[in-house]
Amino acid sequence: MADLEAKLRVDAQANRDRILDVAREALTADPDASLNSIAKTAGVGAGTLYRHFPSREALLVGVYRKEIDALVELAPALLARRPPLQAFRLWCDRFVQSGEVKHGIADTLRAAISDQDFQETYWPLVGAVRRLMEACEGSGGIRPGAEPEDVLTLLALLLRISPSSEGKAQTKRTLALIFRGLGAEDTPAKEAAPI
Repeated sequence: MADLEAKLRVDAQANRDRILDVAREALTADPDASLNSIAKTAGVGAGTLYRHFPSREALLVGVYRKEIDALVELAPALLARRPPLQAFRLWCDRFVQSGEVKHGIADTLRAAISDQDFQETYWPLVGAVRRLMEACEGSGGIRPGAEPEDVLTLLALLLRISPSSEGKAQTKRTLALIFRGLGAEDTPAKEAAPI
């Protein structure tokens, strides 16, 4: 009986994760994607989707929280595989990419996120930025003294820029400006390798 319950929990979690992954892609492509189309693409029934996410807003918050969790986990993973400054630059690129889904749904998402959701996601993000910055400071990649919350605020402003080709160019220039402000040298082309 315990094995059956464990299998059901694993299956339910797999369904939930698949729904969130499909929802992220669908909402990035079309902010008005229907929940039924998301369920169908995820290979689950509408009832399964609504059991996990009883409303569109709940699904949006689920996508948001999963993105934040992935960003928080990415910081130590990058630091384990890359030099600190390169890890920080790559993490910032991924942060901006994660915001692309929010462009068409920003107002709905803002209204759906509770204070608790915000607190439970904001401080781990600040911690990830702090960890990356401390590693960069320790290696001499950036000057010490900047506040992680200030850097995160600047990064969050980039999420307001359209993901169009012109917007992506502006985001790239602005990220370079942020890093110059932190005391980093310009990025060699080889450092911009994908994550």
